[in-house]
Amino acid sequence: MELGEVLRERRKAAGRTIASVAVDAGLSVPYIANLENGRGNPTVSALDRLATALGARLEVSIGEESRASQSVGAGLLAASPRAAKVIAAVAGARSRRRTAVQADLVEMLDSLAALLGRPPAAADLDRLLDLLLLAE
Repeated sequence: MELGEVLRERRKAAGRTIASVAVDAGLSVPYIANLENGRGNPTVSALDRLATALGARLEVSIGEESRASQSVGAGLLAASPRAAKVIAAVAGARSRRRTAVQADLVEMLDSLAALLGRPPAAADLDRLLDLLLLAE
């Protein structure tokens, strides 16, 4: 998920305007609007202030491998002929971007491994997709 998407979704979920977040973070409205639209080059300090204003915590990491390459969930979604349709349906019903819904599903599937004590399988993904459709 891109930084701008994360900022916008957090702000909207909190029922906040860009102006109210800007005041709390000590940043300008255009600066935050640009970040939400994928433009700009924020400093770590600015991101920390934004996270605090949104009631979140900033996490920065540098790793050897991307999460996607280690993700069982990403592999399951990529192999599922049904997942793209369900992701599109959920994204449309919730007014979210498909990439954001997909990232959440990957995270859920990867977390499910710890609960199951094994990597999730295609059947587990199908059950999760069914649950999402039933919730709509």
